[in-house]
Amino acid sequence: MSSMPNSDRTRQSTAASSSNFPQAVGTTATPALEINASRQFTSWLASQNLSLVFTTYQAGKVFFIGLRQNGELSVFERTFERCMGLYAHNSSLYMSSLYQVWRLENALEPGQIADGYDAVYVPQVGYITGDLDIHDVVLVEPPKLGEDQQVEPQVLSLNNGRLGGVVFVNTLFSCLATISETKSFVPLWKPPFISKLAAEDRCHLNGLAVRDGQPRYVTAVSQSDVAEGWRDKRQDGGCVMDISTNQAIGTGLSMPHSPRWYKDKLWLLNSGRGEFGYLDLERGVFEAVAFCPGYLRGLSFCGDFAVVGISKPRHNKTFSGLALDEQLQAKQAGARCGLLVIDLRSGDIVHSLRIEGVVEELYDVQVLPGVRRPMAIGLKTDEIRRVISIG
Repeated sequence: MSSMPNSDRTRQSTAASSSNFPQAVGTTATPALEINASRQFTSWLASQNLSLVFTTYQAGKVFFIGLRQNGELSVFERTFERCMGLYAHNSSLYMSSLYQVWRLENALEPGQIADGYDAVYVPQVGYITGDLDIHDVVLVEPPKLGEDQQVEPQVLSLNNGRLGGVVFVNTLFSCLATISETKSFVPLWKPPFISKLAAEDRCHLNGLAVRDGQPRYVTAVSQSDVAEGWRDKRQDGGCVMDISTNQAIGTGLSMPHSPRWYKDKLWLLNSGRGEFGYLDLERGVFEAVAFCPGYLRGLSFCGDFAVVGISKPRHNKTFSGLALDEQLQAKQAGARCGLLVIDLRSGDIVHSLRIEGVVEELYDVQVLPGVRRPMAIGLKTDEIRRVISIG
């Protein structure tokens, strides 16, 4: 890489404010954004040899959380309008935004450091999809076949064509889709209860889990087949679908999000009740592992730990009247925004990153293993003109 921008977007302590956000009206000293880490959060990042990246579509920012050379917290942010789904794979980072799907590539070679950063993610490819309200994004591995082997038609369609590796949740059209060189999207699969592809957000399909390299499980807020029918089913209409069987394998959930297959379990967030847990596949029952003080979205794993995102619920019809409100009242707690680290062995919340100010809602979070201090190049300044890599 031939050139690097300056590092004026770093934060130098665990209590950090962002100069890129406007100050609150009528104030001059109070920061519009403050990020505070729990006492051992930075030590945990160092011991696990990882960093984190998360999105907030509400503020249109992607944040990179790592460690500076002196062990203090590093926070770096870039602007991508309505950024939501994230998926990390080797040196690539896939991300959905308002009307695009991005692939960002780490421009640094292993062991290379640039201005104190050991990973610099550069927007390399962007596909225009239109405003599909894209939620989760994954990368699908091509099927591994022997000479006499065949794959099921639905699996083959998920990998058909040169660009079939990226699969995303097309929430507006209630389907899974992939990118296209000539169209806004190519539909791949829709739930059996959806009678037609229509820009109506009928069931609020949102989450997608990969198992054995293939898309396998999805979450939806309801099984409704009318325009925005999910809004009437927020309390207990949520479901988990198995793509391979077209069957609902878990029901009675409240606005579920972020299904993830990890250590032979299907983990997910029962967001409307503030619960992190897993689906017992034999019984079709959701087992709560931990209560989290906020509306849950975003889930990633490392070792014996889960990293989840929590948000402050919006005061509107989408988030009001959920069981989460009653749970918070019973525990005499308020909803928070930030990241929680949960020990899978005990269900305890062992570390946290709390966000105050203008950012109140997160969507997705990913672990970046082996990366100590990441940053990214954005599109709002001319820095991207000066970052050139040679293949």
